[in-house]
Amino acid sequence: MKLDTNRAWKEASRNISRNRDAVLAVAGVFFLLPQLVLALFFPQPEPAAGMSEQQIMDLASAYYLSTLPVMLPLILAQAVGTLGLLSLLSHADRPTVGEALRRGLAGLPTYLGAQLVVGVGVGLAGGLLLSILALSGAAALAVAGLAMVVLAAIAIAVRVSLSGAAVAVGGERNPLRALRRSWALTAGNGWRLFGFYALFLIAFLVILTMVSVVLGIPLQMLGGGTHAATVMTSVISSTLNALMALYLVGIIGAVHSQLAGRSPEEERRTFE
Repeated sequence: MKLDTNRAWKEASRNISRNRDAVLAVAGVFFLLPQLVLALFFPQPEPAAGMSEQQIMDLASAYYLSTLPVMLPLILAQAVGTLGLLSLLSHADRPTVGEALRRGLAGLPTYLGAQLVVGVGVGLAGGLLLSILALSGAAALAVAGLAMVVLAAIAIAVRVSLSGAAVAVGGERNPLRALRRSWALTAGNGWRLFGFYALFLIAFLVILTMVSVVLGIPLQMLGGGTHAATVMTSVISSTLNALMALYLVGIIGAVHSQLAGRSPEEERRTFE
């Protein structure tokens, strides 16, 4: 089936608008709060002037290792929120928020398993390829290999992007079958999906940049380094990122609904 991206966007927007109070509450708890916690209490360190590339990498590595005990539960919370929103926005039986979150929690092991399979698979294959090319001693080959790995990772991410919907909406409880389901649904629509996702992300980046520019003057008036300015910046950026995540989940749900076709529940409702 050929994906109609315009229809998918309209359906995602309509679903979010129709369930506005519920989805905003879920997004606030599972997307906004985790990002706000990280931004306010665990801010990323700024590289000092003159630091080498290795020093910057070491700084980032130390930061992520130190925040790992906090990041893991926040990542799990966002995963539950993602599955809960997919269930809330896409299920034909219109579940309550509590029911949607319970379904999200039930599908969490499958969803995480699918993400782990993809991450480990891409990491091992990419690492092996880069190691082989590095042994050649040719810098051009290593750069080309890195570009190939990045492009392959993006292509795979697009093809398996519906695995969460396969879990939350389709009820799949096997990670490999969820990945295969997404791969089958996105067949023939890879480039179209990539363009759709890319345009959406670019649009939100433009909005984020515009908001940052518009609010830059009042924030400077408050004093760029003051606590109030830092809090305001963190709240605004976290809110926009949470909205972006919410609409991305809505898009994934709408794309899955369109490519998977009507569910048995919807078919039965047509004749009730």
